[in-house]
Amino acid sequence: MSVSVQPRRSFIFSPGTDPSMFTKALASGADIVCVELEDGVAPHDKDAARANMLKIFADETSAVERPGDGVERIVRVNELGSTFGQEDLGAIYEAPSPPPALMLPKVNSADEVRRVSDRLDALGLPVRLQVIIETNHGLEAAYDIAHASERIDSLLFGGVDLAADLRCTYAWEPLLYARSRVVHAAAAAGIDAIDVPWLDLNDADGLRREAEASAQLGFTGKGAIHPKQIQVINEIFSPSETEIAHARNIIAAFAEANTGLVVVDGKLIERPVLRTMERVLAIADRMAARGAAA
Repeated sequence: MSVSVQPRRSFIFSPGTDPSMFTKALASGADIVCVELEDGVAPHDKDAARANMLKIFADETSAVERPGDGVERIVRVNELGSTFGQEDLGAIYEAPSPPPALMLPKVNSADEVRRVSDRLDALGLPVRLQVIIETNHGLEAAYDIAHASERIDSLLFGGVDLAADLRCTYAWEPLLYARSRVVHAAAAAGIDAIDVPWLDLNDADGLRREAEASAQLGFTGKGAIHPKQIQVINEIFSPSETEIAHARNIIAAFAEANTGLVVVDGKLIERPVLRTMERVLAIADRMAARGAAA
């Protein structure tokens, strides 16, 4: 099996205004820890947050993935067309130790992503990208955005901002079409689709219901606003033992049959399903390795 998969079941923000929170976030159990420079930072604190971010990634003891910890380090910069966003990118382009990945908010077009990607190419920086779809224009262009650069690892669904742009209620049903568009675009590009965080810390049942619905729709992960949400999110977006065993059976059946379709447990299965089964095993293997190293 040649599939390389980084589990992105959960992410949590760490405020750029408080560097001490970054180390705590790394131990939260989230697959992605994102240093926040955008919405969670007031305008008068933007410069300080950016300086703190650069210090975090200059410190190898915190910024570099430790063997087996499996945590992806990333930075959410400010909106690309804003002065703050341009200052964020300029500082990262010039940094001796840039972050390994950037989260790009409020992206409206594939060209915006390409400009960042081309600049990273020109500088020879191995920085990955994750893109938030949270505007009307971004939703319309989601398919093209997802294919804009080979650096893109995921599309994130920014439901709160998108609901405001769509003039709809921030709830599951009114946003189902938008969510489906993001899943469609991400799946077509072979990248992850990560759902918006559940915002009510006092409603654990609501979190579980929405995470389960997101997983059924095709999302591969979901954001968290507090560490206490991460365990549930990770559980829901991890393959079960039954799913893992089923994936192994299907892959073995195709290997033995060497045909375009097989019958497993009385069901006819076509070869394209192999991609999903390989992904299930890749995530399972990565999580097993992470658990063994913990």
